[in-house]
Amino acid sequence: MTVAAIVLAAGGSRRLGRPKQLLDYRGATLLDATLGTVREAGLDQVVVALGGAADEIRARVDLRATDVVLNPDFGDGCATSIRTALARVREDAEGVVLLLGDQPGVTTATIRALLAGAGGHAVGVCAYDDGLGHPLWFDRGMFATLTGLHGDKAVWKLVDAGEDVARVAVAGPVPPDVDTWEDYQALLGVAASEVTR
Repeated sequence: MTVAAIVLAAGGSRRLGRPKQLLDYRGATLLDATLGTVREAGLDQVVVALGGAADEIRARVDLRATDVVLNPDFGDGCATSIRTALARVREDAEGVVLLLGDQPGVTTATIRALLAGAGGHAVGVCAYDDGLGHPLWFDRGMFATLTGLHGDKAVWKLVDAGEDVARVAVAGPVPPDVDTWEDYQALLGVAASEVTR
């Protein structure tokens, strides 16, 4: 199965006040950590959607072997980044794995479990111990629907309302993402606790 990853990293980080994609995390940046995981998963294509602080991100993040797309409308929500990224997805891709660029706790094993459990379904979502979360899977048959979405949480309407949605069990809590400085400090605390175990 030919699969593309879409990494959403276009946010303007309004609540944080600085580009969250470039926050220090385990010797690199948040976005580097996410891209490293995606590369390890061995997907056929990685499309990265940038918007806010795009020039700074290009200068500091290792974007080799990725297809970078620039979303000038990033302020209008994630749906615009998904639409921009889908236009760059390879024609032979049978589906996409949708990931958040500020959620470095997602593991390679999680991505592989999602593909194994959701392949053949229209939509797939990770069912963690404490709720549903990213990454998400969308079959090519959903691309037209994804392109027509609007807003920040629109993909979740497809997860909630879809008839062919695979819920793939993943052990552990939903990995945290970063919207505020408090989120970032909590993420660093989780990372530190994992190192000391």
